[in-house]
Amino acid sequence: MSSQDIPEENVPAERASDDHAHAEHGHGAVAVADEQNPFADPGLPPHEHRIQDIDERAAKRSERLVAMLFVLSMVATVGFIASYVAIPNDKSVFVFPLGHISALNFALGMTLGVALFAIGAGAVHWARTLMSDVEIADERHAIEAEPEVKAKVLADFKQGAKESALGRRKLIRNTMFGALALFPLSGVMLLRDLGPLPGTKLRHTLWSKGKLLVNMNTNEPLRPSDVAVGSLTFAKPEGLEVSDEDFQKEIAKSALMIIRLQPDNIKDKQELEWSYDGIVAFSKICTHVGCPISLYEQQTHHALCPCHQSTFDLSDGARVIFGPAGHALPQLRIGVNAEGYLEALSDFEVPVGPAFWERG
Repeated sequence: MSSQDIPEENVPAERASDDHAHAEHGHGAVAVADEQNPFADPGLPPHEHRIQDIDERAAKRSERLVAMLFVLSMVATVGFIASYVAIPNDKSVFVFPLGHISALNFALGMTLGVALFAIGAGAVHWARTLMSDVEIADERHAIEAEPEVKAKVLADFKQGAKESALGRRKLIRNTMFGALALFPLSGVMLLRDLGPLPGTKLRHTLWSKGKLLVNMNTNEPLRPSDVAVGSLTFAKPEGLEVSDEDFQKEIAKSALMIIRLQPDNIKDKQELEWSYDGIVAFSKICTHVGCPISLYEQQTHHALCPCHQSTFDLSDGARVIFGPAGHALPQLRIGVNAEGYLEALSDFEVPVGPAFWERG
């Protein structure tokens, strides 16, 4: 429907006055070429009213649609926060055609995407259907603004604010402010990964007095006779199973290297006291960046970390003799129970793994 086809009485008074004002800026005007201006100015095409300009019911429908999009953004933001809190990070879902993916990542991506899209779509629909769509032509001017230009810019701004109907369309204004105020909470929730502080969790493991040393390969408790001189055995605490949800977290602190030396070859007095018949138990976690140590040299009693070649002397308190590791491997004090199985006599006396700033 063109502007010529719209009865004058159907056009809102404020719209009609705007059209008259914009006609003075060149809508439909054509400049004729002459000697000084050889190129004719074709002017701007006649302005055509939208259905929202002439039908308040259509304008209300557009207003409700924009408000619905802003409300959808708020709901999606709440969904983002709820997903972050409620969905376990190890849960997976099947999504065709992606297959099995992280449920948490999928939920966060979808809710964040919907929240952003709804705000953008609402703003675009608002601008295209309810804000003024009349093109305004202006003459080029010098970069430095004159007082008259500044006054004109201020007047144009006030006119634009009036045409946006932000004051009159309270439903859009309030829902937009709600969506924009709620959306940043998504970023705030991501700060949750900076905490909480670990407290004393890094200082303690599953080892305690009476915990049996269980062979990692056979899943059977170890007896002294199971550990030959010069051999290397890996052990875990009794009760920790691979199927446990927190297995990886706990084994990263509790994994042991069991080595049997001749008692005469043990140089460190405390190491000898905390051993049993030459059997010593050291943390398997390198004190550099936490890699698992798995290389043992029988003749020298040296253990080598494969990541950065930190080398520890297991016959001398597992002190560092080469590489970037900062301190010796922690030793676990062990003994034998009444049934003849190797058991821990306490937890590690010092935290296992790399140093951390709270360690002191």
